[in-house]
Amino acid sequence: MSDKLVLVLNCGSSSLKFAIIDAQTGDEQISGLAECFGLEDSRIKWKFNGGKNEAKLGAFTAHREAVEFIVNNILGAQPQLAAQIKAIGHRIVHGGEKFTRSVIITPEVIQGIEDCASLAPLHNPAHLIGIRAAIASFPTLPQVAVFDTAFHQSMPEKAYVYALPYKLYREHGIRRYGMHGTSHLFVSREAAKVLGKELADTNVICAHLGNGASVTAIKGGKSVDTSMGLTPLEGLVMGTRCGDLDPSIIFHLVKQLGYTLDEVNNLLNKQSGLLGISELTNDCRGIEEGYQDGHKGATLALEIFCYRLAKYIASYTVPLGRLDAIIFTGGIGENSDLIREKVLNLLEIFNFEVDDTLNKAARFGQEGVITKPGSPVAMVIPTNEEWVIAEDAMKLVTAK
Repeated sequence: MSDKLVLVLNCGSSSLKFAIIDAQTGDEQISGLAECFGLEDSRIKWKFNGGKNEAKLGAFTAHREAVEFIVNNILGAQPQLAAQIKAIGHRIVHGGEKFTRSVIITPEVIQGIEDCASLAPLHNPAHLIGIRAAIASFPTLPQVAVFDTAFHQSMPEKAYVYALPYKLYREHGIRRYGMHGTSHLFVSREAAKVLGKELADTNVICAHLGNGASVTAIKGGKSVDTSMGLTPLEGLVMGTRCGDLDPSIIFHLVKQLGYTLDEVNNLLNKQSGLLGISELTNDCRGIEEGYQDGHKGATLALEIFCYRLAKYIASYTVPLGRLDAIIFTGGIGENSDLIREKVLNLLEIFNFEVDDTLNKAARFGQEGVITKPGSPVAMVIPTNEEWVIAEDAMKLVTAK
């Protein structure tokens, strides 16, 4: 049995992903998802030793009850495994400028995460609930916070400052922060290995594509620009988020069309993106099916998604100077050979040549280069944010 096991918790607004991971090897001992909190069909699913398990949680379940179920019902049935856990690692979406690296959780850290809640209102409050629940259930284990924003703290000022009155940044911290940092860190590190280069000499553009999506320019292993901004709303077209738009649209919606600010917020975050354009679904698999069937809205949504992503990738060659590879990751990036091909074909100025066989093979957990020999390199690397969280947690715990 490993002596480097970490329980990783990732609390969303109405869900909780969890895994017990060997921080040294990345091997998952247990992984699962509790979801639909507050609804009648609230449930928890988990995998252990190749077996799949599921249980109902009840309508009144939230993060605390889900953590208690994990402790009492899942780990309770595996006392030897539970005894090997050395730390709890928490994924935290927003750490502002206060947290530039992972930290052991203290009352001061909890207050700092709370102070950043307005920057990620759907995420940070849920993370705090999960932290408090984990502290109650594991009072003797060290708890570690790993921040999505920390990886992007290496961006230069010219990349993160908005063209607003500078005092808004100086006095209120309004700037670009970026998200998906643990994912961009992991896949850029793995890409260097595939390329046979030192990370410090590797320049890549990473596209993390899922219901939330972002693209990052990574130079010498460090983030130098990224598409998400103050919040996860900026940048690419996403499942239900609009990404970039003319800010005056907001004033038009309020003043001319009578929207309230809450309605605008809901519109931009929950009714836009693939869902809003297609008027069909926010799920990329459904968009692709609609595209294949000739559905006009799905076709337009797919074309806009690919076009916006290709534009971002092209622009991010500016801070890099030299591009060693484009990386696709995340649920869409890892599984959609169609989107990868369309994006690379749009980047014809760079002369990417997609290998159809390799592109189709790099799906469903498989990784690899998807371009032909002699072509600029594009590759697929499945992300593993949980492993990064486990690694950081173990490093901090053993360094104490």
